[in-house]
This record gives sequence, structure tokens and C-alpha cells, in this order.
Amino acid sequence: MHLCLSCTFKMVTSAKSSVPTVTDQAAAMQLGQCAKNLATCLAELRTSVQKAHEACGPMEIDSALTAIQTLRSELQDAMLTAMNSKLKPLPGESLEKCAQDLGSTSKSVGSSMAQLLTCAAQGNEHYTGIAARETYQALRTLAQAARGVAASTTDPKAAAAMLDSARDVMEGSALLVHEAKQALVSPGDAESQQRLAQVAKAVSHSLNSCVNCLPGQKDVDMALKSIGETSKKLLIETIPPASKSFQEAQSELNQTAADLNQSAGEVVHASRGSSSQLAVASGKFSEDFDEFLDAGIEMAGHTQKKDDQVQVIGNLKNISMASSKLLLAAKSLSVDPAAANAKNLLAAAARAVTDSINQLITLCTQQAPGQNECDNALRELEAVRGMLDNPNEPVSDLSYFECIESVMENSKVLGESLAGISQNCKTGDVPSFGDCVGSASKALCGLTEAAGQASYLVGVSDPNSQAGHQGLVDPIQFAKANQAIQMACQNLVDPGSSPSQVLSAATIVAKHTSALCNACRLASSKTTNPVAKRHFVQSAKEVANSTANLVKTIKALDGDFSDENRKKCRVATAPLIEAVENLTAFASNPEFASVAAKISNEGFAAQEPILQSARSMLDSSTYLLKTARSLVINPKDPPTWSVLAGHSRTVSDSIKSLITAIRDKAPGQRECDSSIDNINKCIRDIEQASLAAVSQNLASRDDISLEALQEQLTSTVQEIGHLIDPVSTAARGEASQLGHKVTQLARYFEPLIMASVGVTSKLRDHQQQMTFLDQTKTLAESALQMLYAAKEGGGNPKASHTHDAIAEAAQLMKEAVDDIMVTLNEAASEVGMVGGMVESIAEAMARLDEGTPPEPEGSFVDYQTSMVKHSKAIAVSAQEMMTKSVTCPDELGGLASQVTVDYSQLAVQGRLAAHTAEPEEIGFQIKNRVQELGHGCIFLVQKAGAVQITPSDGFTKRELIECARAVTEKVSLVLSALQTGNKGTQACITAASAVSGIIADLDTTIMFATAGTLNAENDESFADHRENILKTAKALVEDTKMLVSGAASGQDRLAQAAQSSAKTITQLTDVVKLGAASIGADDPETQVVLINAIKDVAKALSELISATKCAAGKAADDPSMYQLKSAAKVMVTNVTSLLKTVKAVEDEATRGTRALEATIECIRQELVVFQSRDAPNKTTTPEEFIRMTKGITMATAKAVAAGNSARQEDVIHTANLSRKAISDMLTTCKQASYHPEVSEEVKSRALMFGSECTTGYIDLLEQVLFVLQRPTGDQKQQLAVCSKRVAGAVTELIQTAEAMKGSEWVDPEDPTVIAETELLGAAASIEAAAKKLEQLKPRAKPKQADETLNFEEQILEAAKSIAAATSALVKSASAAQRELVAQGKVGLIPANAVDDGQWSQGLISAARMVAAATSNLCEAANASVQGQASEEKLISSAKQVAASTAQLLVACKVKADQDSEAMRRLQIAGNAVKKASDNLVRAAQKAAFDKADEANVVVKTKFVGGIAQIIAAQEEMLRKERELEEARKKLAQIRQQQYKFLPSELREDDN
Repeated sequence: MHLCLSCTFKMVTSAKSSVPTVTDQAAAMQLGQCAKNLATCLAELRTSVQKAHEACGPMEIDSALTAIQTLRSELQDAMLTAMNSKLKPLPGESLEKCAQDLGSTSKSVGSSMAQLLTCAAQGNEHYTGIAARETYQALRTLAQAARGVAASTTDPKAAAAMLDSARDVMEGSALLVHEAKQALVSPGDAESQQRLAQVAKAVSHSLNSCVNCLPGQKDVDMALKSIGETSKKLLIETIPPASKSFQEAQSELNQTAADLNQSAGEVVHASRGSSSQLAVASGKFSEDFDEFLDAGIEMAGHTQKKDDQVQVIGNLKNISMASSKLLLAAKSLSVDPAAANAKNLLAAAARAVTDSINQLITLCTQQAPGQNECDNALRELEAVRGMLDNPNEPVSDLSYFECIESVMENSKVLGESLAGISQNCKTGDVPSFGDCVGSASKALCGLTEAAGQASYLVGVSDPNSQAGHQGLVDPIQFAKANQAIQMACQNLVDPGSSPSQVLSAATIVAKHTSALCNACRLASSKTTNPVAKRHFVQSAKEVANSTANLVKTIKALDGDFSDENRKKCRVATAPLIEAVENLTAFASNPEFASVAAKISNEGFAAQEPILQSARSMLDSSTYLLKTARSLVINPKDPPTWSVLAGHSRTVSDSIKSLITAIRDKAPGQRECDSSIDNINKCIRDIEQASLAAVSQNLASRDDISLEALQEQLTSTVQEIGHLIDPVSTAARGEASQLGHKVTQLARYFEPLIMASVGVTSKLRDHQQQMTFLDQTKTLAESALQMLYAAKEGGGNPKASHTHDAIAEAAQLMKEAVDDIMVTLNEAASEVGMVGGMVESIAEAMARLDEGTPPEPEGSFVDYQTSMVKHSKAIAVSAQEMMTKSVTCPDELGGLASQVTVDYSQLAVQGRLAAHTAEPEEIGFQIKNRVQELGHGCIFLVQKAGAVQITPSDGFTKRELIECARAVTEKVSLVLSALQTGNKGTQACITAASAVSGIIADLDTTIMFATAGTLNAENDESFADHRENILKTAKALVEDTKMLVSGAASGQDRLAQAAQSSAKTITQLTDVVKLGAASIGADDPETQVVLINAIKDVAKALSELISATKCAAGKAADDPSMYQLKSAAKVMVTNVTSLLKTVKAVEDEATRGTRALEATIECIRQELVVFQSRDAPNKTTTPEEFIRMTKGITMATAKAVAAGNSARQEDVIHTANLSRKAISDMLTTCKQASYHPEVSEEVKSRALMFGSECTTGYIDLLEQVLFVLQRPTGDQKQQLAVCSKRVAGAVTELIQTAEAMKGSEWVDPEDPTVIAETELLGAAASIEAAAKKLEQLKPRAKPKQADETLNFEEQILEAAKSIAAATSALVKSASAAQRELVAQGKVGLIPANAVDDGQWSQGLISAARMVAAATSNLCEAANASVQGQASEEKLISSAKQVAASTAQLLVACKVKADQDSEAMRRLQIAGNAVKKASDNLVRAAQKAAFDKADEANVVVKTKFVGGIAQIIAAQEEMLRKERELEEARKKLAQIRQQQYKFLPSELREDDN
């Protein structure tokens, strides 16, 4: 079922990725819809399967056991049928196919059994059941293959042997499953583990027997047996004397060596063919080996010295071992041709045979000079030629660019060697000639290997080829390491090994075991299977331990090469080889395997130029070496020299063409160019569409609906988003993948443009149209930038200069994708389309089950905290959706989109949390709960869409409310699973919240104490509380110790410690508050000292709890542990400080000193927080920062005064004041420094001077403390020095604050600045009032109060603003007046003079005038609106405001510099008020005029009545004229009286 699920998910992914590329709209829509439906069904099926697993886990083992026993019965029946010659092959079965199936399945059986053993040993019932089921599935395939082989073979005995051995496998496997079930009952029982191991070995033996029954395998086994028997001749103690002459023996040895080398090549070739070909080739190889060995022993008889003879026999043994390995590799490949690295292992084995033959020939034969070297080189070239036959597998680990480097290096070496061969032939320097031939041979082998690997990578990188996928482990790496370790161990125990060979072998062992251990560590971190995770860890330990034991014996052997030490070394190699073989078997599990690449016909065609050049190079090199071999004997043969020169040219040309071919075929470059052209075309298309949209000429697409287009656009953008990281990764270091990924990416841009333009054409809103087109263009342009960067990087990991550009382009592309997705989701949610959201949630759920999460950067606590935040956000959105479904259905789309985003984040964090949770069961539970929540979110989002489409459907609304409730319940289940996972950290979070509440409460208590209102309820003294405080404080110290130890121990202890500390600090706070109250409100300073002491303890505890939460479960050397220890020290210091304060409270002689000590410690702790790199929670303005620095100046003065007076009351007051002043300054300094507009330089200056100011202030307080203890004159003088240092730092801080504002800096305390701000505010308020007045309609009937008008509020606002400006200006005016008097510019007039007129105090009077005028304006406006006053009064008041403001400005000119910035700004502000007042006057006049126009005058129709009406009107007019004249005279008199007192500088010219 799991395999079915994973395969179907892959199918869904493929379907979704292909939807945008389907041109038929109907087919594309249907495919997309089917893919979505299938994904939803799969998610539900997966959840059901998981629940079924939980319910049926134990039954799985019984089920597998029954099924295996059934297979055994079926094989028994097949044996009976075969005995009667009635066993026939099933349709589609052939001998070759069934043989290959059996061979490949035998490995799967071995791997699943290894997993079964591990699960049973660990006592994991769930995974034992899974392993038992997988074992049964592999055995079923094995049984079918065994039956097919038996039915297809013509030999009845072979058929019977095959079925018999297969039945033995089934019997052994059934017993193994039974024993595994028993082992689960008692997981740690040694006896049951031993039985399990024995049964497993028996099954493994049966499995090998079964494989050996395959056709061709017996022949290989016979050949191996023959080689073994022949090799026994080498074990005799004395070599028989030679029966032939030296020349005959040498000639025979050369001939048999050539035959054996050729037979080895035939075995390699036959292993890829049929079983009959392999049988013939292996038989011939064993015969040739027999002849070669005899020739070798004959040659050994000719050796004179014993040492030489031992060396010859040793070489023959090496050839015997290499030959056996070749046959075993051939056998393995024929059984399972698809096995990872099988072909490479076979090629390596054939080369090992060639190398060992070369060594023997070099040792034994005495040919003409240089002949041996040339023959050896020719044999080596023949052995590597096979690499170029069919390079559809990686030849080495080299990347493409490493292949290029290898070709360049080796071609350089080859050129030098060929020159050396030619030169040494001429000079007759035979030893140098031999060296040059050897180095040329090595260079040619290296070139061939690089060419083979490069051609493989070129073939794989062709877009038509199928790219491979990396698995959990690399089986090739494991197989190579296994082979290398075995070879090295054989060299270690070989008696003929020299000390240097032993050390070399030890180095190889160490290198490969280290690589295996690292691979295991990575695999264990990636897999979600807990059994596999533990197995990899355990295997790594076994390999590491056995390596360590072997290294010890090697060291002993290096000191003394005795037989005893060699024996110990041999014994130590056995456990290592066994551990490595077991690990390799486990790693070959198909679950962990990589998917091999498949090269297309186009890929093979692309390989051909490289392969052709490499073959040409090998051919010409072979001819060159043959020519050189004859030349070194006869250097004076001109025709041969010309032949050599010709071959040398051919080699040189073929290498040049090889380098050119490799460079030209660089993977991905051609695809990058093609994709860049494609995207450039798409950008041109989108620009054309934008121009059409701007000119309103974009033709609407009528062949498809808007909904379908939005779906298309969404799926295309999502697919592009999925490809960003793969393209980025390929561009940085996977050249072979670059072409595939780039082509895939570019393929989506044409459908993207079509869908985007289609959506735009359907939209009515021009702004929306341009947004879609602009965002699409941005995405295309960022993709273009990405492709240019990828082409430059080319997949070369060493081109690090391009990696930053690639990363930046990838980030830009992700941002562009996010932007367009947000726009799409908003547009879709507005019309109730939720398909994209449902798909996003389903994808997030699918990712939860992906087996290889990224390497976690954080701990479980980090992921838990993030998950809690997102879970709560989902719950809040669900609650809002319940409300909005009734009140505002239009907003449901936005909430559904928010739920989708939050769930996606929750799923990412949930996957990591499940991976890091301990124990594993909790991780499993978290994953399940998050998936269940995902189902709930899908239903909720779907219902939200339905309600948007039909907002009046009550039934759908009820369903939505039910879904929202279900989501809320599932959120609570997720939260409970998280809390179960980390009770301790959850308790820490709760405790930290409680402590922060206590700190806030203490701040409030300090305010009450400072105000003198903190009184005791009863008549009690501080002594009544002292003991209680001391006792509770000691309990808190114990809780602190528990917290620190709880971080390193389990979650239960941590939870207990956190809860206990929160409870104790609450109790301690309560008793300290009672103690402070008992001191009495008449001594507020001592109360504040005491409450500050407990506040320091609470703050330290909050930091400690936070540090404990971060350090929980971390290693002892983790940085968070050091932070925890530091926090614990601060906590203990603050509790000690509290205890000292409590003891000093009643001692009037020392409590001031104690308060000062506590303040100094508190300021030091504040300074540590200030100097940390943590950014503050919020930022503030430079003005606020400066306001806070003013408090330090006052506190400094108080501190100096307290030092001089030495009174305890003054010292206590200083301590409390200093604490607050420094704390406020440090907080605002950091907040202002971290403002986004503040430059780095200014920020560092502010932080530096903040620290310097605090340090200086600490020194000042310490000096006060010193003076209190030793009050001498000199010490008191030092107080002034310290205070100057603080004052200097404060000045620097203020200058830094001014620099934060730059050129716009104004002093916030400057009354002129305040006046300017207030006047501008007044102007705005009066403007608004004027506009309001203009809109008023005059009434025909008598005016009544209109309660709806807001007019008076606006006028009042103007009045308030001007009044505030006035108060600020009064201060300014007073200062200026004093300055003018001091300068003698005006006479000193007493303020209380009887004749004190308007300008008696110049500026102050002017400012007061504005206040009076504004007050009148306020009254007039209010009365006017309520119908109690006329518009005339309002007009008059407004004119007075304007006039008094003008006079105020004139007064200001006296005090200020005419060209100053302040004066200029003040003038502008005053003009604004005047202009606003004028507008108000005009509006009021217009209202009054309109009123007059529209006044309804009722004219009487009777004649007498009409005359009377005219007389009355004339009378009223005359009276009004007389009143006007009197008013004018009165105003003139008032002005004349006031004019006398006007200062001379303000009087107008007499003229």
C-alpha cells in the first residue's frame, strides 16, 4: 500500500506539472481536475492507511507468516508437477528473464530480512510488521522466478535443485519471521537475538544456494573451484626444479599471460550476454589460468634466490585472487545486470587481473631493454578500452568540470611523456624510457576514464534522457568502499607485505570507513523510518569500533612485524569486514536506492564525438607504443622514426579533438541558450499585451472562462515556483541536471504568458489588468536573470564567483512567484474560487510524508513555538469565518487565503518537529494530527467558497460553521500533541508569561509607592514579614538549581522545575509587597528600593527561564548551555542582593548604601543587555531619546549632592532616580539606534556613547559609595570629575541624536518649534471649519441648535492648537524679554503696574493676545452654531485671531534674528493661520449674505399696513447706523489709549 501511495503521488505530481503544457483546453482542464481529485483522495487514503496500521500492526506479522507458508506449499506442489514433467512456463516467462528476476530479487530478500532483524532487535512492532510484509513480497517474486526458471530449463535435475533450494528459502524465512515475532515479546533477550542471527545465516545460505542453481552460475562456480584447486599448487613448500630452458619458460609465460588477459576480456564481455556465453568464457578462463599458473611455477623454478622465489609465488597468489574476484564480479553482474556499480566493479576486477599479470611479467622476464614496460602499457590500455564501449553508467565520481580538469592535466603529462619516449629512444637511456612509458600509460588510462565519465554525463544531461534521482544512500559508494576495505585487509594480513604497504593499507581502511560512517550519519538524519535511522547509527558504531580495534593491532604490527602480531591483525580484520558487508547489504534495500538515469538515443548520439576521439587516442597510442618498443632496440631506423612521428601527431590531434568535444558538449549550455531565447520572446509578447491594455485594445478571449484561465495561471506559476530550487542547485554543482531543469522551466513560460494575457483580457478593472501583466513580466525577467546566472555557473561547484548571483536570482524569482500568487489568490477568493487553495493545502499535507526533510537547523522547541503560533492563527481565522459568514460573506475569501498560508507554514514546521521529536511516537502523532487538521482546512476553505458564491444559502452557512468548529477542535489536538512532545518547554513558556505579568504588576506598585499611597492594611511592622521573605527567597534559589539541572535532564523534571519557580516567585513577590507596604507611605523611597530588588529577581528569573527553554536537550558544549549558566549566575546575584536589602531595610545607617549597591548591580545588568546584539522589539524617535537623556543630568546632580551631604535619605533617593534614568536612557538609546533610517555609523556611535555614559555613571555611583564609607575632601572633589565625564557622554549622546535626524533636526524642547507645529495645526483646523461653513444652508425659519453639526468641534480644535502654541510662545517670549532688558534695548516696566497696557511686556503680551482672540473665536463659533449669536460675531472673532497672530509675529521679529531658520518657519506658520482665518471670515460672510438673500419678507397687502411696514424698516435702519457710528468712535478711543504704551520700536512712522 505504501508503495502504491508513493507511486500514485508521483503520478499526481507528473500530471500537475504537465497540465500547463497541454494545448487542448478541455483536456488540460479535465487532467488538472482529475489530478486534484486524485490528490485529495490519496490524502484521505493515506490517513486511513495510517489508522489501519495503528489498529492492525500486530496482525501484519501473522499475516506475513501465513503467506510465506503458503508460498512454501506452492513450491512443494510445483516440485511434484516438475517430477511428472508437467511443469510449464507461464505466458511471458523465459529462462533469461526469470533468471534475472531471481538474481535481483535475492538482494531484495536479503535487504528486507536485514531490516526485519533490526526491527525485531529494537522491539519496534510497527516497523517489524512492515519489514515482515516487505520480506513476504520479495519472497513471492523469488518463488515466481524460481518456478519460471525450473519450468524453462530442459534439465530435470537442475529444475528439481532450483525448486528444492527455493523451498528451503521459504522454510527458513517462515522460521525467521516466527523468531522475529518471539523476539518482540522480549526485545533485550540475548538468547532470542542469538537464535534470530542463526536462523538469518541459514536463510542467507539457502538464498545463495538458490542463486547458484541458475544456469551459467554452476559453470562459473566450477571455474572458481578449478582456480582454487589449481592455486593449491602454490602452497607447496619447495618449488620443483625447472624442466625447460629459461628462454622457453619466459616465452611460455608471456604467451599464457596474453591468453589469460584475453580470456579476462571475454569474461567481461560474456557477463553482459547470455548464461551460455558466460559458461563458455568462464570455462576457457579457468583453463588459461591453469596453464598460466604452471608457466609461472616453471619460471619460479629458474629463480636463484629464495627471496625472489617467494616474490614470484606471492605474485601468482595475487593473480589467483584477482582471477577469482573477476569471476565473482561476472557472476554477480549476470545475476543482476541492473545492480548499482556492477559493471564498474567488473571492469575494475579485469584491470586488477591485468595489473597483477604485468607485475609478474616485469619480475620474471628478462627481455630486451624497454620491452616489458611497453607490453605492460599495452595490456593496461587494452583493459581500459572497455570503458568506452557503452558508457550508460558512471565510470567514476568526477563531475563534468573535474573531467575537463583531469583531461587537461593528463594530456599535459602525456605530452611530456611522449616527448620523453622519443628523446630517450635517441639517447638510449632505457630506464628513463621505461619511466616515460609507464607515466604515458597512466595518463592514457586517466584520459580514458575522464572521457568515459564525461560522455556518460553528456548522455544523461540530454533533455530527452531520463535523469536519475539520488536515493537515501549511494549503493555505488558503499560497494566501492566494501571492495577497497576488503582489498586493504588482504594486503594487511599478507605475509609478503612491506611496512610501507601495511601503512598504505591502513590509510585506505581509515579513509573508507570514515566515508561510510559519514554516509550513515547523513542517511540516519534524512530517513523518517526510525528503524532504519537506528540501524544506520548502529552500523556506523560497529564499523567505527572495529576500525579502532584494527588500528590498534596495526600500530603493534608497525612496531614489530612478528607472526603473532600479524595473526592479531588478521583476527581484527574479520569483524570489520563482517560489519561492512552487513552495512552494504542493508544499504542495498530498494527503499534507499537511487533511480538510475536512462540515456536516450539523442544522448547516445551526443556522446559519440567524445567516444570517437577517445578511441582514436587509444588506437594511435597503442601503435605508438608498439613502434617505440622496436625503436628502443634499434634506434637507428629512419622509417620507424617517421612512423613514430605520425602516430605522435595522431595522438596529439585526437586529444585536441577530445578536449574540444568535451568543452562543446558542456551539459546545459545549449539548453540555457535555447531557454533564454524562449523567455525573451515571451517578454516581448507580454510587453505587446501591456501596450494593448494601456490603449484599451486588448481583445478578450471568448473560448475559455475566467475561472479556467485563473486555474491555468495558478498551476503554471506553482510549477515554476517548484523548479526554482532545482535549477539553482543544478547551476551550482550538478551539471548533468542543468539541461533538464532549465528546459523544464522554460517550457512553462509560453503557457504562463497565454494564461496571464487571457486573465487580463477578461478583467474590467484597468489597475488589476496592469498589475497582472506587470507581475508576469517581473517573473519572466527574473527567470531570464536566473538563466543567465545558471549558464555562467554551468553546474561547476568550483565557479564560486557565480554562486552569489545564482542565489540572488533565485531569491528574486521566489519573490516574483509569491507576489503573483498573492494577487491570484486575492482575485480567486473574491469570486469564491478556492481550487488553488485546496491544492496548496493538499500539497502541504503530501510534503509532511516526504522521507527526507532538510537538515534541521533548530531544535524541537523552535519548531514547536512556530507551530503553536500558526495553529492559533488558523483557529482565529476559523472563528472569524464563522462570524463573517453571517455579517460579511465577501471577506471569507481573504480569510480562506490566510488559512491556506498558515497551514502551509504549519506543515513545513510540523515535518521538522516530527523529525526532531523524542520519542518517535510523538513525532508520528504530531504528523497525523497536522494531516487531520489539513483535511479540516480543505473542507472549511471549500465551504467558504460555496458561501461566497451563494451568500443567501443558510444550509451552506451552517455547514461552514460546523467545519470551522471542527478545525478549532483539530487545532486543539495539534496543540495537545505538541505539549505532549515537550511538556518542559511548554511549562517554561507558561512560567515566562506568568513572570512577565509579575514584572508589570511590580511596575504599577512602584508608581503607587512613589505617589505615597502604598499603605499597609493592618497595623504591622516590617519585622513581621522579614523571615517569610528570607525563607521564600531561599526556596527560589533551590528552584533555580532545579531549572538549570532540568535543562539537561528530561522534560518531566523541566516542567516540574518551571512550575515550581513560577509559583515561588509569585509567593515571594506577594510577601515583599506586603513588607514594603508595612514600611509605611511616609518612607516611599525605601519602599521603592525594596520593590526594585524583587523586580530585579523577577527579571533575572524571566531571563533564566528563557535560557532554560533554549538549552533544553542540548549538548553540554552547546553555546545555549553557556548562556544558561550565565543567566543562573545573575539570578543568584539578584536573590543575594534582595536578601541584603531586606536585612538593611530597618537599619537607617546602611539602607542608603545598600540601595546604592543594588542600583549599581542593576545598572551593570542593564548594560549587559544593552551591549548584546539582540535587536529591540520596537524603535523610537531621536526626540524621545533626547528627552530621556535629560533625566541623567538631573540624576547626576542629585548623586553629587548625595555624596556631599552623605545623608542616607538623599542616597536612597539618588539610587531610585539613577536606576530609572539610566534604564530609560539605555532602552531609548537602543530603540533609536535601531531605527531603519539611522546609518550604521551613527548607530555604532550612539551605542558606544550609551555604554560610555552608563560606565561613567557607574563610576560616579561607586565614588558616592566610597565617599559614604570614607568622607574626605579629596574624595568629594572626585565626584565633580566623575560627573563631568557623565556630562560629556550625555553631550555626545545628544549630538548623536541630532545626527540621527540629519539636516532636519529641531530641538523638541524649543518653544518656537512647538509654536510652529501648533500654529500649522490651527491653520488646518480653521481651513476645515471654513469648508464646513460653506456647506451650511441658511434656514428660513428661526435658527435652532443643530445637534448634527460638527462645526464647533473643528473650531474648538483650532482654538486648542492655537492655545498650545501660545503657551509655548509665552516661555519663548519671557526669555526674549529678559534678554532685551539685560541688553538695555527696552526699559524695565513692573509687571504689576497700574497702566500696564497691551505691549507692556512685549512678546508675552502678544502671545496672550492670541490666546484671548482664540478664546473669543471659540465662544462665538459655539454660540453661532447653537443659534445664540450672529455670523457677525464669528467674523469679528476670526479677524481678531488673524490680527493678534500678525502682532505676535511682529513681536517675534524683535527677539529673533531676521534670517534665522526658526523665524522663517514661524512666519510661514503665522501666515497660514492668517490665511485660514481670512477664509473663515469669507465663508461666514457668504453664509450671512446668502441668508439675507433668501430671507422671506412677508409684505402686507393692505395700504395702511404697508406704509407702517416701510416706516418701521426705515426706523430700524437709522438706529443701526447710529449704533455703527458710536461703535466706530469707541474703537478709535480704545486704540488711541493703547497706542501710548506701544514700545517705540513697534510704532509706525509719525508721518
